[in-house]
This record gives sequence, C-alpha cells and structure tokens, in this order.
Amino acid sequence: MSNSEPNTTDRNSPTRNILVTNALPYANGPLHLGHMVGFMQADIWVRYQKLRGNHVTYVGGDDQHGTPIMLGAEKQGISASELVDQVEASHKESLNGFMIDFDNYTGTHHRENEDLVKNIYSVLRDKGHIDVKTIKQAYDEEKGMFLPDRYVKGTCPKCNASDQYGDNCEVCGSTYDTTDLIKPYSVLSGKPPIEKESEHYFFKVSEFADMLSDWKDSGALQPEIANKLEEWFESGIIDWDISRDKPYWGFEIPDAPGKYFYVWLDAPVGYMASHKIHCENTQQDWGKYWLAEQSQDTELYHFIGKDIVRFHTLFWPAMLEAAGYRRPTGVFVHGFLTVDGAKMSKSRGTFVMADTYLKHLNPEYLRYYYAAKLSNSVVDMDLNLEDFSARVNSDLVGKMVNIASRCAGFIVKRFDGQLADQSAAPELHQAFADASNSIASRYEKREFSQAMREIMALADKANQFIDEHKPWVLIKDETQLELVQQVCTAGINAFRSLCIYLKPVLPELVTQAEAFLNIAPLTWDDIQAPLLEHPINKFKPLMTRIEKDAVEAMINESKKSLEVIEAPAIDANTPLGSDPISTEVSFDDFAKIDLRIAKIVKAEHVDGADKLLQLTLDLGGETKNVFAGIKSAYNPEDLEGKLTVMVANLAPRKMRFGMSEGMVLAAGPGGSDLFVLNPDEGAQPGMRVK
Repeated sequence: MSNSEPNTTDRNSPTRNILVTNALPYANGPLHLGHMVGFMQADIWVRYQKLRGNHVTYVGGDDQHGTPIMLGAEKQGISASELVDQVEASHKESLNGFMIDFDNYTGTHHRENEDLVKNIYSVLRDKGHIDVKTIKQAYDEEKGMFLPDRYVKGTCPKCNASDQYGDNCEVCGSTYDTTDLIKPYSVLSGKPPIEKESEHYFFKVSEFADMLSDWKDSGALQPEIANKLEEWFESGIIDWDISRDKPYWGFEIPDAPGKYFYVWLDAPVGYMASHKIHCENTQQDWGKYWLAEQSQDTELYHFIGKDIVRFHTLFWPAMLEAAGYRRPTGVFVHGFLTVDGAKMSKSRGTFVMADTYLKHLNPEYLRYYYAAKLSNSVVDMDLNLEDFSARVNSDLVGKMVNIASRCAGFIVKRFDGQLADQSAAPELHQAFADASNSIASRYEKREFSQAMREIMALADKANQFIDEHKPWVLIKDETQLELVQQVCTAGINAFRSLCIYLKPVLPELVTQAEAFLNIAPLTWDDIQAPLLEHPINKFKPLMTRIEKDAVEAMINESKKSLEVIEAPAIDANTPLGSDPISTEVSFDDFAKIDLRIAKIVKAEHVDGADKLLQLTLDLGGETKNVFAGIKSAYNPEDLEGKLTVMVANLAPRKMRFGMSEGMVLAAGPGGSDLFVLNPDEGAQPGMRVK
C-alpha cells in the first residue's frame, strides 16, 4: 500500500467505533496557544465524527513524570505529587474554557497507568525484549544525580557553537552523545559533570524493524512522516533506553530497585490508562480497542505535534506489538504555531497563555481561526493577529451570523415567529445539501481550511440571495408579504445549514442557534430537509466583532512579566541559558540596560554561600555592593583592583546575605571556566559601555 492516509470514509459498518487521543502536555506549567493547535484539531475532528453518528471516545491527560517536574517541585518547596495535581487542575480549566470536550482526562501519575506500565514491562521482559547494559552517563557530583541530555550544555563538537544541549545542536542541527560535548557543564550546578557508569534497561526496538517498515507503508502515517521514518531506518534503528536512575520522579521498575521507567515509556501508556478509567466508569469494553485479537472493528488515532514523532511512530508501535496490543490506525501530526510570522515571543506579548486569551476574547474566535488555517500536513501554522480579527469579523459576524440577524426580525415581528411552508429558494438549499459529501470529506481528512472555504462560499451565496431580494424593501409592500416570509425562511434555513457544517468548530454558538431555531441538537443528516412551517424564537446576537482593544489588552497582559528588568528575575546560582524557553528582548528593552565600567575595590567570601563573592564596586565616585556567583572561578584577592563591567541600573535585590545593587557580567560554561568581562586598561570607573 502506498503512503496514503487510512481510508476512513467508506466503512462497511454504519457506525464506527473510534478512539482518539491527544498528545499529553507536560505538567510543569500552564497551557499556551501553541498547545491549543493540537487540542483544537483533535476536538474538531472528534465532534465531526460524533455529528455523523459515530461512536467516538476522546481521552487525554497530563504527562506527569520526569526530572523537570521533580526539580520544579523542589524549587517551589512542594512535593512532585502536589505540583502535578495543581497543574492538572489548571490544564483542565483551560481546556474546558476552549471547549475541548474530553470523555476523560487523567494524568500519568495514576494507579491505572502504573499497573499497565508494569504489566507491559513484565511481558516485554519475559519475552526477551529487554536488555541490560552498563553505560556511561554525565553525573553531577554536587547534585548527586545523573543528568538528562537537556541538563548538560557545552560547545557543539561539530560546529563549535557554544551553549548547546547535550543531545543536539540548535545551530547546525547535529545530534551527538552528551560525552561528545566540548567543555560540558551541568545546568543545575554550573560545574563540569563527570562520567559515571550505570546499568540501564533497553527495549529491543531493533527486533521490530520489519514490522515497523510494514506499518510505515500501511497508510497510518502522513507521507512526510513516513519519509522521515525511512531516513531513520536507513541510519539504523537503535534500541531504546527505558530506565533512569534515582533520584527520579516516576514509576520504579519492579525488579530493579533504584531504577525508574523513563517518562517516555509511561507517557503513551497514559492513553491506555485514561481510556481504561473511562471504560470502567461507563461499563464499556476496553479490550476491544486495545487487545490485538479483539480490535478488528475499532479504530485508534493519535493527534500529536511534530516534536514527538519518533516516540509515537517507532518506540510506541513496537512496544504495543511486543506486548500483544494493537497498533494505531493513524498518527496525525501537526506543525508548530508561530504568531505574526515569528516564534512566540514573551517580549512582544505573543507568547500568550491560554488563560490570558480567555480573559479577553471568545474562545470560538480562535477555534474558527485555527480551523481556517489547519490542514492535514505537518507545516507550521501562523496566527496573524490582524488577519485573525479580520477573518473572524468577516466570516462569522459579517457572513454567518448576519444571515440570521437579517431575516429573524421579519419572521418574529410580522409572521408571529413562524417560518413559511415553502422557501423562496429551494435551489439555494439544494446547493447547501449537495455540498455535504465534499465538506464531510474535508473534515474526515482534516483538511479543515478547505472545509471552511467551502462553507464560507455557501454563506456568500446566501447573503447574495438576501441582497438580491431585499426583504427590507419588500416588507413595505403589503402584496409581497408572503414572498418576504419565504425569502426569510430561505435565509434562516441557510443559517441552519451553516450551523450544521460549523458545529464541530463552533459548538457554543450552534447551541445558542439551536435554541433560537427552537430545534433539537442538529445532526449532519439534518442538512437534507429544510425547516418549514416551524416556529422560531426571538433572535439574540450570537457573536460580536473582535475589537482591537481586546487583542491589545491580551498582548499587553502577556508582556507584563517583562515590563521591569530587575535583579530578582535572575538567579545568581543558575547559569545563563538554562531556561528551556528562550525569551526575546526588544531593542527598546535592551537599550534600558545601563552598562558601566566598575573597579573592584574589595572582594571577599560570603559566609554560608557556596558560589557567591561579595564585591564592592567603584563607579567613579559612587560605590555599590554586589553579590556575584563567581566563587568557583576566582579567588577574592585576585579580583581586587581590576576593572569589570556591571549592570548599574538593576533594582536592588534583598538577599539572605545583604542587599545586592547590581550585576557583574561574566561568560562561560560555569565552574572554573567563568570569565568576568574585563574592559581595556584605558577605561575609567563610571564610564558607560555602548
């Protein structure tokens, strides 16, 4: 079979049994608008399937294990369990705000998931699919822990770019082992890690190369993803390290004390666990969706981002196959979100949290705009804020809702709310009905942007019909009242048809429209017969225009965290660049920083501080006290009398050891390789650096 997507439009069974999962957001922070791309794509597809009468279950949850959560909880002074519970509650609230309609949402740190993970591991072990090897890893002696690749930084061994992660270079794109880094340092302590041996457990993915190759060509994957798998096959499939050493936040491996399952082993099993909880609560058969011998009449689809393709298309199907479970019917991959043509930026206010958006704007605005931009390819999607406002105002307010508002008043006021017994334009209704198969195909294939174009072309036809017949003019002629009722009936039916086609995208608007139309919840098949001789209710505005002020308020609130640059925002014990989300700073913000030449008059150790030196700095008549995290690289006596560069306009920061009134600039990977910036000898204290 060619690399085409699964044919799901022509099933023999009139009702399909479909299970849909969504990529699990990591439980270390709030959701943002980038997360919503995947959630909305899956939710729209699920709602479409339910509108067609199929039996669909939609499950998800939080990815709740791993080193970042362990360290994040430690930093906040709470347990990891408390942190993931707090984040899960926050995520659920945000998803509910955007009308993401899960049947069950359960994080991975639940008993059901632990039981499944340990059971699957036991099956893999007993079948001989687990290998134990001794490997060397980076180890932080100060923190007493092995370091994940992303917690080691250094110079790329291929292009010599500095400050790169331990598994890949963001400059040249090379991948490598952490041990290949030049001048590596731990992002936790700033010190060079040592190499230390440890026993690790490996799942023999390579034993399933033939199966994976067949699955790649089965139609389960988008062509570009299948091509990526082919590249991985050509370079050779390597076995997968599924264990981590303590301290680690996760499930302990049953027969290996002190060893824990790698987060990416139990994360996809979380799909199974979330679904199992739903099945137990609703008395449904979990096995017919997951057990290989029982799953012939069910479908399983994963919606994921392109950053986690390897886990879902290599490791996951191999693990399912080895443990006796079914493979996914399809893995649907989407690209990333950009805003105004660039990576989401905190300084520009375009790194927008889900909750921030919900404070200012209707969630269905974004649902429609994403639908109008989404395709079934893996390309990135841009949220252009001007286009966002213009498209929503034009399509939803100016076209769709406008049809109902133009016609409803005449029906209610002049005809007692009663639609006519026939439409003035049966051919218009037929055009809407004839589009059913085409629009359905677009939804099925996740070609949402093309579906929206077809739907809005129909809206244009309806508005053109109303413009041509001008009921507001006809109503002035008593002999034309019957025609007015029939014209407005045609308009109301066009609006109803648009509601059917847009119900997966605009569930709340359509619910309000159903109340206005005085009808039961719409189904896809309702498109075939018009609504005639039927009472409707008084029309109430269903959606208002996006106002520029609301968008600006959202952006301004998103900027708040960067409005003031002050010392408390920077931890002297944390190496620069260790934040996994980079923050762009505008030129105007950067220009506010006052860099000055300073003379180190006095330098001394700080009692009780492992990394700090206390510096007395002369700025040419003005003296400032600064605590600097450079003790690992300098003896105090070697610094006295030297010139350096400092940030002179930071707000004072009260520390445990006293007040710090600035920051000394230094560079390097940390540890002993930390270099205080020294200006030319001709520089004088107090001079501004430009």
